[in-house]
Amino acid sequence: MQFDNFQVCDRDLDETTLNRYLQADAIAVDTETMGLNPRRDRLCLVQLCDPQGEVTAIRIAPNQNQAPHLKTLMEQDKITKIFHFARFDLAQLQNTFNIYTNPVFCTKVASKIARTYTSSHGLKALVQELTQVELDKSSQTSDWGNAANLTSAQLNYAANDVRYLIELRQKLTVILEREKRFDLAQKCFDCLPVFVELDLREFHNIFEH
Repeated sequence: MQFDNFQVCDRDLDETTLNRYLQADAIAVDTETMGLNPRRDRLCLVQLCDPQGEVTAIRIAPNQNQAPHLKTLMEQDKITKIFHFARFDLAQLQNTFNIYTNPVFCTKVASKIARTYTSSHGLKALVQELTQVELDKSSQTSDWGNAANLTSAQLNYAANDVRYLIELRQKLTVILEREKRFDLAQKCFDCLPVFVELDLREFHNIFEH
């Protein structure tokens, strides 16, 4: 299935699409799942976007545990993978496909370090302030499990969740560098694999007294 600058693949990237994304220095990534517990709630959709705005949504089948082309892309160390709330998506990719994504930029973490003048760090608020685009989030909590029959509203929602991440990274980086906080943000990104491992092993609040 293909629309303008947007295609849908089943189970994995095809080789042509993989090679196109491998030419990028950064790609945006998001996932849709059946819930917020990666051990219980399966991965249903993975969305990608390159700097040219080419979006691909990969429909993940129930009980699928391999996506070799996606794994190749996510583990390519010369391509930065940009997420919003990377901790969750990294856990889903690692739990489902044994993918260890690297390197990573998280716009939610970056926003919290850069935009200390606000407590609004959700994707909708961030996109609205930095790009003046208002996202429609009405499909956020819909049923993603029936991946073969996703509605146009769901697919549009999924595509928009990655379309603006590359621009957000650029604008947040300007603020982080201006405020001399970029190095701190990078240290947080580097720590994400540890938090993902703790989440997958179901350790909670270990840094609290």
